Amino acid sequence: MSQPGRMDTAEHLLTTRFRKTIWGPFLAAVSRYRMAQPGDRIAACLSGGKDSLLMAKCLQTLQKYSEVPFGVTYLSMDPGYDGQRLAQARATWDALGLAPEVFQTDIYSVVDTVKHSPCHVCAAMRRGHLYKQAQERGCNKISLGHHRDDAAETILLSILYGGQFRAMPPRLKSDNYEGMQLIRPLYFVREKAVKAWLDACGVTAITCACRVTQSERGGKRAEIKALIAGLERAHPDVVDNIVASSRRVDLGTLLSYVGPDGQERSAMDALLAPRDGDVALEQVDRMF
Repeated sequence: MSQPGRMDTAEHLLTTRFRKTIWGPFLAAVSRYRMAQPGDRIAACLSGGKDSLLMAKCLQTLQKYSEVPFGVTYLSMDPGYDGQRLAQARATWDALGLAPEVFQTDIYSVVDTVKHSPCHVCAAMRRGHLYKQAQERGCNKISLGHHRDDAAETILLSILYGGQFRAMPPRLKSDNYEGMQLIRPLYFVREKAVKAWLDACGVTAITCACRVTQSERGGKRAEIKALIAGLERAHPDVVDNIVASSRRVDLGTLLSYVGPDGQERSAMDALLAPRDGDVALEQVDRMF
């Protein structure tokens, strides 16, 4: 059975002590990016981790008080947890008044055989399972717990380790599941606020149990997280600035960019068009 006292406390904390750092930013993201519209059925995807716990509780609270008629279905995917970890997740859900439908997958066993980019494979598989399960339940959106820090880390990960500029948008249309969208209601919420809320609630979240995050170094994301933390000590606005770069892209300064159709377009074509008197490209190559 759920624990009404703790459940009520979790909701009360959102709208009082954490109104400025969580509830306000959450409402701002939902409103600005139209994440909860009349008739929507949103699948709140719970992993058992701190971020998805807060995301689900925020949606539950919003649905309770909002005049906008939308529905929420709570889903949790078991990627191959051991019994103890899943029992801990259930205890936390119960304490917060959340009761997700749990479905089984074999993601961990599959990812264990992947040598290169296991996190990318894991994320893609998780997304596919969640879209499918949500769609089968009549949902048109899935909601994930990614926050402001995740968005900043993703941008740097793509630049430093992927050689491309890719951001984590707050709302995204699925290419593979017709009529489905992904939303990230915590897009304006900082990770430190998530941790503070969870501590104030007195509940314990589970952590990712995959071999990468359980390793000594914790993967590339852990490296980027440490890098940003170091930069932020000297420059407090660094996270907001990184995320802001994804909406202040100056195409005129780029070598090329990828259009909505996936095709690369050169931003330098006009400047590089041959003119009378230019040195032939073959001659330039020989210079070096």
